[in-house]
Amino acid sequence: MAEHRQDIKWKYADPAMAAGSAEVIRILLENGYEAYWVGGCVRDEYMGRNVSDMDITTSALPEATSSIFERVIPTGIKHGTVTVMMNGQPFEVTTYRVEEGYEDHRRPSRVTFVREIEEDLRRRDFTMNAMALGIDGTWVDPFDGRKDIDLRLIRCVGEARLRFREDALRMVRCIRFASVFGFSIAKATWTGMLEERDTLSWVAMERIRSELDKMMSGPDPLRGLELLKGSGLHSRMKIPFPYKGHEQAIMQAIPEVPSERLDIRWALLLFGCGIKAAEADMLLREWTFSNRRRELILGLLAFQETWFGEERGRDPEADRLAWVRLVIERGADAAENWLLMQEAISPVDSPAQTFQVDEARKWLREMEVRELKDLGVSGNELLKVMDRRGGPWVGEVLNHLLLQCAAGFLVNDKQVLIEEAKRVMNNEVR
Repeated sequence: MAEHRQDIKWKYADPAMAAGSAEVIRILLENGYEAYWVGGCVRDEYMGRNVSDMDITTSALPEATSSIFERVIPTGIKHGTVTVMMNGQPFEVTTYRVEEGYEDHRRPSRVTFVREIEEDLRRRDFTMNAMALGIDGTWVDPFDGRKDIDLRLIRCVGEARLRFREDALRMVRCIRFASVFGFSIAKATWTGMLEERDTLSWVAMERIRSELDKMMSGPDPLRGLELLKGSGLHSRMKIPFPYKGHEQAIMQAIPEVPSERLDIRWALLLFGCGIKAAEADMLLREWTFSNRRRELILGLLAFQETWFGEERGRDPEADRLAWVRLVIERGADAAENWLLMQEAISPVDSPAQTFQVDEARKWLREMEVRELKDLGVSGNELLKVMDRRGGPWVGEVLNHLLLQCAAGFLVNDKQVLIEEAKRVMNNEVR
């Protein structure tokens, strides 16, 4: 049921991307096929959100699409998808299709190409994603996706249980959309989720973690977390999330951290749920976080545990030296991220902690050296000056010099450092 309006002019897409995708559609039309923009780009344009990519659906079979365009990559040709390169940009072009036989709650065992776009849209997850838009402004919206967007409602296309049974990840996507868009979930969709939630254990953690990353970087991650808990999905994952009760002040700090500092948000979530660094290490590995991200998050948790593992505030100088040691041990980047985490927590949670954060930031600025490469003397230079065989003593002396310089007790000057190294070694010999 197509509805015509004035020619489309994209407001929320990159002009070059919009022009390139329009050219793909125009060429398909000129060759006698139907073609539309479809899915997320159509939804986001209607919602006034930034359009990040532009997918196209067409009546042309993959072989026909491949023969029409000069540069085509057969990215998913078995399922009807090829990537057309136009003006240096990639555009996924997929043949109208229906899918059957989701044996693993993810991949269809059979894909059948169809002639009508409405049949293709019928297989999609939510009404807001089951819309298409023609180059001339023609809307194809058989399931009232625009109406549901206006109602701020997430609703499955057709029977919710069937949609979730086809791909169990759709349940997490539903919650992610509700969290990011601030939408409600239709009653029948929520009921279908509760009835099919046990199938989530089929889904690879990498796919779930990707959805959770999008949710955690959104404007209201706390809403998403509550929906995960309320639906019970958090305990149905292949690697369940071990909720152990929450420190509300810590959880409330998550959205206070800028969304681009996603891993600080994750550290706050783990911290707020009482998960220590040792336990978090295994969880992050099993949830498929990259080594870099895992180390960043664990560094923040370890920083937190070390700093607040002892009483602070009674002896400012002792606190300063403890801070310097911790920065040397964990790194200045971890210290900076930890301070951002504390700034999100402390205004709400503890005025006394605000003072500690301000002091710690001042102490960090005052550290002229923060790692061994910053020292004015190297291990090789010490070996020459000392005229001694190498051994563990070199590292021990360098670390002593680093701490003394970082704490401001020594000037980072080569001769001063060499004299201090000689003093340390002479005391060791005696």
